[in-house]
Amino acid sequence: MSHDPIALAQPALFRQQALIGGRWVHGEEGKSFDVHDPATGKVLGSVPSLSARDMAPAIDSAIKAQKDWARRTAAERSELLMRWHDLMLEHREDLALLMTREQGKPLTEARGEVGYAASFIKWFAEEARRVYGRTIPASAADRRLIAIQQPIGVTAAITPWNFPAAMLARKAGPALASGCSMIAKPAEDTPFTALALGWLAQEAGLPDGLLNIVTGDPATVTQPLMASTAVRKISFTGSTEVGRLLMRQAADTVKKVSLELGGNAPFIVFDDADVEAAVEGVMASKYRNTGQTCVCANRIFVQDAVHDVFVEKLALATSRLKVGAGTEEGVEQGPLINAQALEKVTAHVQDAREKGGQILVGGNPHARGGTFFEPTVIANATRNMRLFDEETFGPVAPVFRFSDDDEAVAMANDTPFGLASYFYARDLGRVIRAAEALETGIVGVNTGLISTEVAPFGGIKQSGIGREGGHEGKGK
Repeated sequence: MSHDPIALAQPALFRQQALIGGRWVHGEEGKSFDVHDPATGKVLGSVPSLSARDMAPAIDSAIKAQKDWARRTAAERSELLMRWHDLMLEHREDLALLMTREQGKPLTEARGEVGYAASFIKWFAEEARRVYGRTIPASAADRRLIAIQQPIGVTAAITPWNFPAAMLARKAGPALASGCSMIAKPAEDTPFTALALGWLAQEAGLPDGLLNIVTGDPATVTQPLMASTAVRKISFTGSTEVGRLLMRQAADTVKKVSLELGGNAPFIVFDDADVEAAVEGVMASKYRNTGQTCVCANRIFVQDAVHDVFVEKLALATSRLKVGAGTEEGVEQGPLINAQALEKVTAHVQDAREKGGQILVGGNPHARGGTFFEPTVIANATRNMRLFDEETFGPVAPVFRFSDDDEAVAMANDTPFGLASYFYARDLGRVIRAAEALETGIVGVNTGLISTEVAPFGGIKQSGIGREGGHEGKGK
């Protein structure tokens, strides 16, 4: 099958090899797999399908690089990471185009993600200079107690396809800043963005072997990493099901784990909310990346008094969204990542329709074909629908009606997940009560956008362990 080329200003950013020990390799067995543009279905290129044996040199090079890297001063590490940050921004347009072509999100969103990814490198480059210890009053006159923080060693990261730049940067930033090395495994659907960041890391002067980017079948590639006693920490963003498996595997070598897993975010609109602002918040949260984010609004709860006007305004705003390939001018909704995603979204909408849901906008695969789906609003959503319990991960906004505050909070918390939640209200007492009652790691109050490099990100319950970003992200 012929490849559909990506027209980059810097062609060297398009890598079709894995990065191990500073070398671009095809792997011992020479196997590969194709990567497709979800907007067209065309093949963009291929990357190595590495074998378990290929992981040994990756681990060895990470061990060697980490020892030297940890001996460098925090200032030296910071300066090199800042060069990496600067190169990301210098090549923002190429990185955005690469991301849009392999992931599908609109170019505007992709540009924003590159900036967001770079912000983590900058934040942790600055934090590298502030990894402080402490002196503890001694228990005896002839003793001195000093606590210091040291790098844990070799780390591994498994990143998702929905934010291929940001998730790598959010994991690599703190690891490298603190003196660790990393072996990163990007998702099979979107490896090219990660490989491009690996090339920029080399251009920035990061030592060979400090950041390795490996590609291939997840089980084949990650099993040797999980079994290795040299790999001391694993960071994973993805499904709760895979997170549980990694926790079990990590137990054998007692690895530290950071897990950012599935979500089922509630979005509550109380009757004292600014309805126009709440609609804008839903649009930002629900339809970003075509609804394919772990923190997007999955269940929208609206109080009786404002329900009808809110639903009317939401349906109108949703009907105006422009659907198309992310490279097309003015597009706000790209394709779903693959056929499996389309199948799940279609099934959720059909289930809601059969159980009394009223489709106000959309509700079907888009006329463009492929994996495009119409932005959808469903009124009269109920507890027995699949989309209440399962992440839809698509452009579907189900609206549930509620009567009082306690009912809203109870419905919002009625899930094993607890990553993010949102609500709109103006009464200060209500704001405090709701924010403290919602069982999620992150609560957005009167905003639909909650992610930032300067604050901790992570969930509770079955949405994960640990925090990324902010001061808390340095050691968690």
